[in-house]
Amino acid sequence: MKKASAKGMNDDLRPEYDLSRLKGGVRGKYYREATAGTNLVLIEHELADVFPDSESVNRALRLLVNTAAAAAGTARRRPGGLNHRVKSGKRGRLAAGR
Repeated sequence: MKKASAKGMNDDLRPEYDLSRLKGGVRGKYYREATAGTNLVLIEHELADVFPDSESVNRALRLLVNTAAAAAGTARRRPGGLNHRVKSGKRGRLAAGR
């Protein structure tokens, strides 16, 4: 089967898409709402087998943060151990130097 050449492709919209009816749109109108509280991170397949859910990933990252802080000599003891969230300036991101 022969593929269509790039030269022969027409990038114009079809007639049924009437852009004159789309006036008043604002680019990125819902961007902040859509990304608020969302922090999607993709991990390698072999790590997905080790960390089956987000809680196990969070637990491991908290342990890593606490270990790194203890090694740097800036560890603060938190009541309750690893079950508390890591505090930072922005939600879902670690502040540098903490």
